[in-house]
Amino acid sequence: CSLQRRHQKVVEIAPSPSLSTELRDKISNAALKIGRAANYENAGTVEFLVDADSGEYYFIEVNPRIQVEHTVNEEVTGYDIVKCQILVAQGAKLTDEEIGLVQDKIQTRGYAIQCRVTTEDPGNNFMPDYGRITHYRSASGMGIRLDAGTAFSGAVVTPFYDSLLVKVVSKGIR
Repeated sequence: CSLQRRHQKVVEIAPSPSLSTELRDKISNAALKIGRAANYENAGTVEFLVDADSGEYYFIEVNPRIQVEHTVNEEVTGYDIVKCQILVAQGAKLTDEEIGLVQDKIQTRGYAIQCRVTTEDPGNNFMPDYGRITHYRSASGMGIRLDAGTAFSGAVVTPFYDSLLVKVVSKGIR
């Protein structure tokens, strides 16, 4: 579940609060069917769109890589997707003890939301902005995860790279 601007994910939520368990299961089973048909065993993303009025879902694409929203999935499932992908690249199977990923045993606990903090200029149609960061303080505390890079006081942001400074992920257990 995401909010997007100009085809870029800005906010991701897992699991989607707008999907019923039944619809979530149908979409998950469709994704698994695609992965099994391709004999795919690694990290990847199968994307669908859901029509809010009819409840119908539509396949969009498969991405055979980790995507920006992997952090919310990690937080609610407890699986380190990056670690799993590295182990698979080294020859491990998803069901091996060191990974322990058995599809019908995966459970979600709570919710997680991820927000991208960028250097975009809202006064200029949210185009990437650049310059020196004079003041910066990251979020912190229980349930907060930061996937950070160039976000710190004094950092110089150039116009030559992605405008992403940090991904802030917040997790809560019900």
